[in-house]
Amino acid sequence: MRRIHHVGVVVRDLATAYRFYRDTLGLPLVREARLPGQGVRAALLAAGDTEIELLEPLEASSGVGRFLARRGEGLHHLCLDTPDIHAALGALKGKQVELIDTAPRPGLAGQVAFLHPKACCGVLVELLTPAEHTVAEPCEVRLKRLVVGARDVKQTAGVFRSLFGLKELAMNDGPRTMLGVGRGAILIVPSDEVGGTEGMVALSLVAEDFEALIAAFDRAGVKCLRGTGEVTVEPQSSHGVHLHISRYE
Repeated sequence: MRRIHHVGVVVRDLATAYRFYRDTLGLPLVREARLPGQGVRAALLAAGDTEIELLEPLEASSGVGRFLARRGEGLHHLCLDTPDIHAALGALKGKQVELIDTAPRPGLAGQVAFLHPKACCGVLVELLTPAEHTVAEPCEVRLKRLVVGARDVKQTAGVFRSLFGLKELAMNDGPRTMLGVGRGAILIVPSDEVGGTEGMVALSLVAEDFEALIAAFDRAGVKCLRGTGEVTVEPQSSHGVHLHISRYE
């Protein structure tokens, strides 16, 4: 896998979500489109060499609509960029991996296919081969890592390494495991450290102009907890997503 292409976030209303993610956080809009076949209106916003995808359900009966009704706004899926989605699906089928899509289908940014969350320890994973090479939009905030809660950290890390060829990154001794994906990473932590949640729990970002971002948060009335050189945005301000933002790599 070449990189984390995007992390999907389900929102109740795209226009409202833009006020935080685009206008306050400063992520440039890459593209927006209605996808009737998936029952969503979707938007991709640049976050360094990866993106955040906002998903607004067009109908309550769609998969995203049911997710919103059941769980509310928040993290929905992880999308990995693969150079050959057909080959990737073939390899997964050979391993008897449970798939939602057995063949690629058109998505917002190219050909996509989803794995069943049961195959990925509770994480809904999308594979994507982009339709074309795109140059990352310049932005001052970039996605550094996705945080995943797991009952068994080593087992979950082993699944992600086996399915997607990810390599473990060196960390201090402890129960956590970091897997590299391009310039980004997936940090797997014990679920009891994150309120018992299994699956995607948070995003970690880096801000080049940290003071300017804090000033933007103040103007917009964003609820957050502040530390030295870091801030944690409360989910009520970021549409159900736990965001940790720092000035450091």
